[in-house]
Amino acid sequence: MKRILCLGDSNTFGYDPRSYFGSRYPAHVRWTGRLESAGWEVINRGENGLSIPGKEDFPELAERLRSQLPLDAIAVMLGSNDLLEGASPAETGARMEALLRCIMECAGDARIILIAPPPMERGEWVPDQTLIDRSAELGMAYRRLADKLGVTFTDAGAWNVSLAYDGVHFLPEGHAAFAGGLLALLEGE
Repeated sequence: MKRILCLGDSNTFGYDPRSYFGSRYPAHVRWTGRLESAGWEVINRGENGLSIPGKEDFPELAERLRSQLPLDAIAVMLGSNDLLEGASPAETGARMEALLRCIMECAGDARIILIAPPPMERGEWVPDQTLIDRSAELGMAYRRLADKLGVTFTDAGAWNVSLAYDGVHFLPEGHAAFAGGLLALLEGE
């Protein structure tokens, strides 16, 4: 069985935007659960509200990653919360570069996959066009970063991931579309 560690925010955690207390979609709905159904062992490191970890967090992160080896892949999808907190796409890309360099040092032979989150849509959390534009720019910044570092890049914006009323979180259909896109990448090796 192939093993993948998924590092991300609430969409990796499987947050259900219809809940009031941070509940998750059932495992069979979440994109990580769909990977499990397809035969992958998934280590889900998704966390509600997670921004890209800073350098002060790298020693603990490296230790946690090493404790999970061997891994076939490490999928990283972060950056939406950074943008929501006011960071620019360039600042978010710089944070991601530092994080990926940390991961590369301790990933063993795992394939590192940088995933650009789907662009935000107008909604309760996304009141104006600025955040939508910045989230689209983030995909381009991540593509350049992946080329620079030699890691795999994929843009979830190409997978028709449907978002909830807030403009950020995946609907159940969005989780299905995301899982389909990522599985096509993973199994197309």
